[in-house]
Amino acid sequence: MTLRTLIPNSLAAAALVLCIAPATTSAQSGQSAGSAAAAFADRNPRYRIGCGDILELDFPLVPEYNQTVTVQPDGFISVKTAGDLHVQGLTSPQLVEALRKAYAGTLRDPVITVSIKDFQKPYFVALGKVMKPGKYDLRGDVTLTQAVAIAGGLDDAAKHSQVLLLRRAPDDRVEVKVVNMKEMLRTGKLDEDLHLQTGDMVFVPKSRIAKIQPWIPSSGLGLYLNNL
Repeated sequence: MTLRTLIPNSLAAAALVLCIAPATTSAQSGQSAGSAAAAFADRNPRYRIGCGDILELDFPLVPEYNQTVTVQPDGFISVKTAGDLHVQGLTSPQLVEALRKAYAGTLRDPVITVSIKDFQKPYFVALGKVMKPGKYDLRGDVTLTQAVAIAGGLDDAAKHSQVLLLRRAPDDRVEVKVVNMKEMLRTGKLDEDLHLQTGDMVFVPKSRIAKIQPWIPSSGLGLYLNNL
């Protein structure tokens, strides 16, 4: 598996499905391949607040500040006396710290707890040369190969030596992994099978032979198959 520093042009339209723009890639943000690999290896990430989440803010010592808020499409919430606060992408502990800072001028050392009352169900998106492209619920621990199977498997035009996994990072970057699924399954190295996180996109490009097949006599296809 290798880290791509650029998102291929063929993914531009697909990226819009997950509202990736205007995110940048790991190379543009100066991140090393090692740090990106570490991010993909994180199997137990904290939940990050997203649009549409319903949050319950509890102030045990000053209950009149208790409130239930909904994260708006722009990622902001409106809180009593403190105004608007951007919370999209934060974990619960990070939101507590942000609230403490927002109320620093009103409350002295406020005690605040945050409960997520409702949130978007975990999901992943499979696009490209899979049998059933679409958005799927992410139930339990799902790996890349399992995600492809859930999407109906690869079709005959798939380039299974270059399957892409795109993941949006909290700082609005997009990290891309290129996985040689063909080699991984051939060697049985399933420890390299990446684990998906909510919001991940699996993109399977079209193989070279599928692109040129309409102009090749069927008798000559065998010359190209071994190079895929």
